[in-house]
Amino acid sequence: MGLKIPMEVAKRDLPSNGLTLRILDGTLTRQLIRDRQERGLDHFDEVWDGVYVMPPMPNLGHQDLSGDFYDIFSTVIKAEKRGRVQAGANVSDRREGWEQSYRVPDIVVVLKKSLAVDCSTHWFGGPDFLLEVESPGDDTDLKIPFYSKIKVQELLVVHRDTRLVRLYRNNGRNLVQVTPSRFQGKYWLVSDMVPLAFRHQKGKVGPRIHVQRTDARPGRWVV
Repeated sequence: MGLKIPMEVAKRDLPSNGLTLRILDGTLTRQLIRDRQERGLDHFDEVWDGVYVMPPMPNLGHQDLSGDFYDIFSTVIKAEKRGRVQAGANVSDRREGWEQSYRVPDIVVVLKKSLAVDCSTHWFGGPDFLLEVESPGDDTDLKIPFYSKIKVQELLVVHRDTRLVRLYRNNGRNLVQVTPSRFQGKYWLVSDMVPLAFRHQKGKVGPRIHVQRTDARPGRWVV
């Protein structure tokens, strides 16, 4: 759980020792946020309806995993001119005043003819495909209602350690979890938005995620 700071009140639960920190000084709150910005620690900070959320910095495993998926999406989407692929972009439910409500998924895919609006600083409305790397104890699941609200078409959640994958698809109202379907003789999570399928598999060196192209072009990856 990250540090959540309303603009005038800050609170952080510290599970290791049970302490709770509350900052009631608005000036100190602004100084803390400014310090993170100056030190480059705010790249994944978010604001949830006016509440400033400071997640822990992604560890090396998190960054390696998101980097591997970024390479895959760049190959399939960006290099083939199907759309845009970004790491850590701001996604909001507001065109103006977006700083009061936005999330920062690990990977954002916006296809051509997408309904998401490029506002230079952020995407207004739901991109076509998002990826979130889930770390133990983080707030990934709490973001799903927001992504449903802004009409994200698909969301892939990948657990950093177990490599378990969950695919969610928008049914017109909410993002609902997709069940695996048969593809090339095995059960995969098959995307409707990008030409990829995903499957968790255990191995001698630990769990891995197999990624396979679904559009008859060559392309297989293991991450």
